[in-house]
Amino acid sequence: MKRLLILLLFFPIISLSQESLEQELDSITTTEEAKTFAKTHKKVNKSKLFTFNKEKHKTRLADDLFRLSKGGKQIVKTDYKKTYYKIIDKNKVLHYRVSYIYFDGNKMTLNEINDKRNKILNQYNEGYKFDALAKLHSMDLNAKRGGDLGWFPEGQMHPQFEDAVKHHKTNDIFTLDIADKNWYYIVLKTFDPKPIEEITVLKYTEAVK
Repeated sequence: MKRLLILLLFFPIISLSQESLEQELDSITTTEEAKTFAKTHKKVNKSKLFTFNKEKHKTRLADDLFRLSKGGKQIVKTDYKKTYYKIIDKNKVLHYRVSYIYFDGNKMTLNEINDKRNKILNQYNEGYKFDALAKLHSMDLNAKRGGDLGWFPEGQMHPQFEDAVKHHKTNDIFTLDIADKNWYYIVLKTFDPKPIEEITVLKYTEAVK
């Protein structure tokens, strides 16, 4: 009887805490508020703020979240936990896409790099595929992808890299030197810029009691 009484007293506390959580989530409207909430609840509830990109994220969860409007929520329940997702922001961001071949100026002289770039450009103009040339010559891990950088938003890359991409047309191939970093490139602009939908999502997880 005593144990039952304790459980009955404890149950309203759980209900109130869950209700308080939902009210707190509902009150969050800005990214800064979401960052503060995520930081406060990070350790215990694995709360975090992240971005879904419609081109990159193709999961069922991402599809469900993209259907929600700004401020919308989704709750995913399992036997052990309950996870809340809230859409903090939703907009379209201009993205660019290129492929590149990278040369490390710390490992090659500029003359060596320029000689190699000229040979590669000649091979490309003769009909060699850019991805094959990137796999063979590029000096970073992206060589495995044939140099494809994927879609990237404004402000993500080095300013000189972005400016060069913006000032070239689709299918243009060009060289780029970022000398202060010892980064040297051959770049192929592979797509026209396009706006891609992104959502900023606040995630909060709690154990099921």
